[in-house]
Amino acid sequence: MTVEQLIDQAGLEPVYREPDRAVERVFCCDLLSVAMARAPEGSAWVTVMGNRNVIAVASLADVACVVLAEGYQFDADAIEAAAGKVTLLRSAAPVYETAAAIGRLL
Repeated sequence: MTVEQLIDQAGLEPVYREPDRAVERVFCCDLLSVAMARAPEGSAWVTVMGNRNVIAVASLADVACVVLAEGYQFDADAIEAAAGKVTLLRSAAPVYETAAAIGRLL
């Protein structure tokens, strides 16, 4: 499944788009050091943190997209930092429901 298909089928709101990529799995974590060490390449990372540091970790881990759950907003700095690095998406649903919906689609 691609990020664009995920947007359409999971009802996610795009905040910033990079070229389309394949999404291979879903990953949930709010601790940056754990995400840096364990986020799978090509994953949809579901979190509640929308700051610039998340973008740095997402870039290092080479995730396909970051999905901000619980209706939170990405900081303006995070959106700016995402340019050329990672697609940013939003969900109004809680983390578990967001990740479960993505997981069912994959």
